[in-house]
Amino acid sequence: MSVIPSVFGGRRSNIFDPFSLDVWDPFEGFSFPSALANVPSSARDTTAFAGTRIDWKETPEAHVFKADLPGLKKEEVKVEVEEGRVLQISGERSREQEEKSDKWHRVERSSGKFLRRFRLPENAKMEQIRANMENGVLTVTVPKEEEKKPEVKSIDISG
Repeated sequence: MSVIPSVFGGRRSNIFDPFSLDVWDPFEGFSFPSALANVPSSARDTTAFAGTRIDWKETPEAHVFKADLPGLKKEEVKVEVEEGRVLQISGERSREQEEKSDKWHRVERSSGKFLRRFRLPENAKMEQIRANMENGVLTVTVPKEEEKKPEVKSIDISG
């Protein structure tokens, strides 16, 4: 068993990946002074931020990001590009309304804000990024610039 998953909260992200910018809270699990007791748990819970799983694949034409966001509408999700070629995907899943007469037996679905950032490579066409949301799956497509193949010129040998 690896030490890394237990130290970093069991996330599958690769801490050695220079493109991954997950939020990690070094104080996770520590109790805070009473001055922070009034801060909502969603503001303190980094797992809500880093818990959204996103796949990133590179094809010959583009970088494609896919995020499972069940139950969210496209109006509840933001896709932005920051300076420095950083793609940011964020949003918020609202907590279900509680009725006083309700008796909860189990609460497993997460709620709260999420935020994921990815540093895009130099060959990304920043002005042509597209996003699409269908059946709870967000797909962000970042086209790539074509690789310029070096021109090879044949030289005649005299003699």
